[in-house]
Amino acid sequence: MKKFTLALALSATTALTTGAFAADVPAGTVLADDQTYTYRLLDESSSLDPQLVEDTDGSGIVRDLFEGLYNQDGNGKLAPGVALSHTVSADNMTYTFTLRKDAKWSDGNPVTAHDFVYGWKRAVTPELASPYAWYMELMSIKNGAEIIAGDAQPEDLGVSASDDHTLVVELSQPLPYFADMVAHSTTFPVPKWAIEAHGEKWTLPENIVGNGAYKLTEHVLKERSTRVRNDMYWNNENTVLDTVVALVIGDENQALTRYRANELDKTDTPAGQYPTLKAELPDEAIAVPRLCNYYFSFNLDSGPEAFQDVRVRQALALAVDRNVIVDQVLQGGQFPAYNFTPAATAGFTAPEIAYAGMSQSERDAKAMELMAEAGYGKGGEPLSFTYLYNTSESHQQVAIVATQMWKQKLGVDVSLENQEWKVFLENRGAQNFEMARGAWCGDYNEASTFLDLLQSDSGYNDAKYNNARVDELLATAKSSSDTSPLYTEVEQILADEMPVIPIYHYSANMMLKADVKGWPVNNVQQKYYSKDMYKVAK
Repeated sequence: MKKFTLALALSATTALTTGAFAADVPAGTVLADDQTYTYRLLDESSSLDPQLVEDTDGSGIVRDLFEGLYNQDGNGKLAPGVALSHTVSADNMTYTFTLRKDAKWSDGNPVTAHDFVYGWKRAVTPELASPYAWYMELMSIKNGAEIIAGDAQPEDLGVSASDDHTLVVELSQPLPYFADMVAHSTTFPVPKWAIEAHGEKWTLPENIVGNGAYKLTEHVLKERSTRVRNDMYWNNENTVLDTVVALVIGDENQALTRYRANELDKTDTPAGQYPTLKAELPDEAIAVPRLCNYYFSFNLDSGPEAFQDVRVRQALALAVDRNVIVDQVLQGGQFPAYNFTPAATAGFTAPEIAYAGMSQSERDAKAMELMAEAGYGKGGEPLSFTYLYNTSESHQQVAIVATQMWKQKLGVDVSLENQEWKVFLENRGAQNFEMARGAWCGDYNEASTFLDLLQSDSGYNDAKYNNARVDELLATAKSSSDTSPLYTEVEQILADEMPVIPIYHYSANMMLKADVKGWPVNNVQQKYYSKDMYKVAK
């Protein structure tokens, strides 16, 4: 039996950090009188239900309203949440978490291991149809895959409460990074009594019960939401920000204007403006690596027949000049991507991908050769399709530039279609597209968080890509002590077959007021918690 506590770190696990786990304010710091933090969202979040939320911004709100077994600190390391420690059986198949006894729900009820059992079983229940049910399957929880497939009942899930403060999880196979996965919102506890009382309306401000550092007091769809400190939170006395306000502002330039007017403490940097803003406001313009990728997804299930030809897919990938997109369009420190998994991912080694080493003129020549061989484009059968993206000025600019490249180099005609976030998610997930924008931010810092998206049965395999060798390699990696060669081979297959076109790997580009402290700039996942932030006097 191996034990993992605050003071002890053993091999093959992520050590929990020590110290204060809310805002860590240096001695002598003069805090601002008004501890209200206001920031911009691009669009309405998909949900505030931990088992239903599927977007990055929504997950940020959910991390304030709820707390799972573990959190992440400012460096991306595990930190205690409701769980103080865990032990792992000798065969690495059973994890036993010890929960703190002072954790409470916002209505005063104690947080118990039973609340986690309910939340985890709820996540795999077919009736809920969680978009993240597949994540629970990836966690290798005993019977998880069978329940999701309809071959077992949610009651059979390998999670139980031996008492109110002990959660036991049984796995179907060893998973070296299992502990890292429980910091994800899908694994958060939820209040059974509130859900049963209010049904789908349980996340409305007047109904919601959470166990996080904040409570939801206002939510005006597509406009704003407000959360205030939860005085029942176990570490409320070390929380500094009193109020957190999220404003939905679709236009990034309008958001910047409101930032300049001091209506926002944080906003996204508009595409192409980072160099100018960094020169003007060096203490506020921030660009740091982020564990996210940006790609174009082919619909290989019901998309154009031409997409079934790998030469067409490769030609379209080759013709995109990624340096133009990141250096001239976005200008925010993004990295041109020729493979799917970001280089910042822990323990990942990218393969030597041939087209990554070519000049753009060599790529263009090869693209035209492949397209001609396939019989499409200039001098061949006309190729046209529609590219779908969610409404955003930067997404639009990337789309325009990429489609112009395809038109000029390959004679391909592409129509652009943008949709509001929720509608976009629904249509992309239902394969109601021909080519669509894709992006993924790592749920944990390991290559499988990206590559599992292209496993045949993944809930986010929007391309409906199917490769038996990829599935085999990803399955083997889950219990392997040396995953690097397995992931490298997967990436090579993806580069050869091109079910998606990698465009760039993210940097976190933001404008953040200098008086806001505690943002996790050193966490490549950029998982922030408002409880860890504070504002200093100007």
